[in-house]
Order: sequence, then C-alpha cells, then structure tokens
Amino acid sequence: MRLRNVKNKQEIMDQAMCLITEPKEYKGKWSTIFGNNNPLHIEIGMGKGDFIIEMARNNPQINFIGIEKYDSVIVRAIEKVPLDLDNLRLIRMDAKEIDEVFDKEIDCIYLNFSDPWPKKRHHRRRLTSHYFLEKYDKLFKSDNLIIQKTDNQDLFEYSIISFSTYGYTIENISLDLHNSSFEDIVMTEYEKKFVGLGKNIYYVEVKRTNIASKKC
Repeated sequence: MRLRNVKNKQEIMDQAMCLITEPKEYKGKWSTIFGNNNPLHIEIGMGKGDFIIEMARNNPQINFIGIEKYDSVIVRAIEKVPLDLDNLRLIRMDAKEIDEVFDKEIDCIYLNFSDPWPKKRHHRRRLTSHYFLEKYDKLFKSDNLIIQKTDNQDLFEYSIISFSTYGYTIENISLDLHNSSFEDIVMTEYEKKFVGLGKNIYYVEVKRTNIASKKC
C-alpha cells in the first residue's frame, strides 16, 4: 500500500518511541525491548496500523510488532499509537529481510490483505509463497502459526495450496468471515472499507510443527 508523501515524515519517525530503527540489532533478543518473555506476535504489512494497535490494546499479555515497508504508511500508524501502549513496537523494513531480524522468538504471524502479486512471474513475492514460508521457519519459537485475511480469492486459493503443500494444517477457515460464527473480529483499515462495500473477507488459520526448532 502506498500513500502520498507525508510532510515531516522523517521528523515524526525520528521522534517516535514505538519505532525501532535498527531492528537487526535485536535479533534473538526482542524480549529485552519489552522487558518480559510474553508471547510475541507480528503483523507483516500492517498498513496504517488499525489492526495491530487494537490487538495490542485488547491483549496486554502479548507483545506485538507491526512491520511496514513504506515510510509514508508507517508514519500514519505512528500517529495513532498511544504513548502508554507498552506492548507494541513498529519496524519499517522489507519483508524479504524478516529472517535477519527475528530468530526463533515469534509465536504468531498475521498476514492481513497482503499484496496479491497476481502475475505468475511474481509468485515468490507473495507472503504465502514457499520462499517466505521457508523464512518463517527460522522465526517461530515452536510450532508455526499463521493467520491470514484477504479479500482476494485468487490469493486465498493460492495460499491454501501453498500452506498445504508446505506441511501446514488448517485450524480454522472462513470464506465469508463477517457472516460467520467468528466473534470479536479486529479489523484493518482495508477490511473496514471492504466490509462496508459488501465484499467477502477470506480467513484462514494454519499451523505446522517447526521441525527445525524441535531439533534444537
């Protein structure tokens, strides 16, 4: 997701207490940032932050990190983060570097309304491709847990196949999340817009035993 350039964005980022500017320095020791060993959940491609901020508010016993690639987008999230929300940090980075920032310390990954990269030649860029699933193996503390939401049926079908062939099992699934039995749904800014337009939201929660972690 791109936005027009935001005035004073660098100043806003420099002054943001919630923004981690050198995330690679904390690889394997993110618990020191939060001062506890609570579970750590990350959202890759957090957009303007509505989802990750609300999740952190609702779950003070969990630490959250929101990741976004674009300066002008993450600034909008920074502006929303309450000063007293101690269990949330933000990182501006490309998802391709994710395994350079975390090491066997993540409990859950959220992939909300990721870019579908519809062209076949771009399939490795999809956040549910085997290219990224291999990276995620290095991040998880124990079992891999990924939760995905999207309005894109093609991406959803691709993801289900990708998860399944990689060894994930489906724990929960919905082809129309907001007309399902799921309760207390925390929405992204995209999701609020799409639901208002009457679009279906696809949801899946998948789990896989992280063999690499079990061996260590």
